[in-house]
Amino acid sequence: MRTTTMGRDGPVVGRLGLGAMGLSYRYAPGTRDRTKAVSLVQEAVDLGVNLVETADAYADGENERLIGEAIRGRRDEVVLCTGGGLLGNPDGVLRPAGGPQALRDAVDESLRRLEVDHIDLYLLRRIDPAVPLTESWGALAEQVWAGKIRMLGLPVVTVEQAREAEAVHEAAAIGAEVSLFTRCGLDDVVPYAVERRIALLAGAPLGRGLLTGALSRPEDLPPGDWRHTQPRFAPRAIRHNHALAQAVAQVAARHEATPAQVALAWLLRLGDHVVPLPGTRASYHLAENLGGARVRLTEQDLTDLEFLPYPAGSAEV
Repeated sequence: MRTTTMGRDGPVVGRLGLGAMGLSYRYAPGTRDRTKAVSLVQEAVDLGVNLVETADAYADGENERLIGEAIRGRRDEVVLCTGGGLLGNPDGVLRPAGGPQALRDAVDESLRRLEVDHIDLYLLRRIDPAVPLTESWGALAEQVWAGKIRMLGLPVVTVEQAREAEAVHEAAAIGAEVSLFTRCGLDDVVPYAVERRIALLAGAPLGRGLLTGALSRPEDLPPGDWRHTQPRFAPRAIRHNHALAQAVAQVAARHEATPAQVALAWLLRLGDHVVPLPGTRASYHLAENLGGARVRLTEQDLTDLEFLPYPAGSAEV
């Protein structure tokens, strides 16, 4: 596993982490198996994946409980990332909740569910428009000073917002959806992150499954899957986006690789500060994803990937 340093003085982490959301939340509700999910997290750690990402909003805390069970007795092998600042409504829609007391309570609840005495990296998941960023960030900084959190991470921000937050406490990471499918909105932030040695945690690095090439029509999604509600998977959009995945597959064929591996290799080429967080529930996909670190893209590959068909459907929360 290739490695990088999280933030300026943070721990060494593998260049590929594990996004745990899909183990218990939003994807394929009829096929979830908690025992298998716990085993998969442990298998990932066995294979050298030491950055594991969860959140309190994933399945109303159940995802954190699952991760806590998986790393029990192996805490020192894992750089544990969770986050807060989002609450679910009865209809399942997430809303920002960045009030200082709400964040203090969220940290304590995450520690309890994860069964740990500290969190290595805590991400503020969204900026609450009703709360000044410095108040939200300051509340989390208090948790660092109290020893409950080791490092803090920002959500998608502008450079101005990042500077505003870092005037209160340094940021070790920025968490955002970034992939060959979602490449917009970070042009100004990426140079800032590189300069400040802030890690970019690339969530949904496979376009929520689109970049694997396995999804060409809505019927390919399992019944009840959250992705049925998202614009990129609408009938016309998913057909268009499948053409994008086929273009990635053409690059993959040159390397005897899979489209998923090429999508991850492209992210890794963006810089040592970029850490993709692919998620999966299957051991064979876990091995496939880790194989993306071995794909070496050529300049021709990068040119071809730069001019992929423009994706249909914007990034969704």
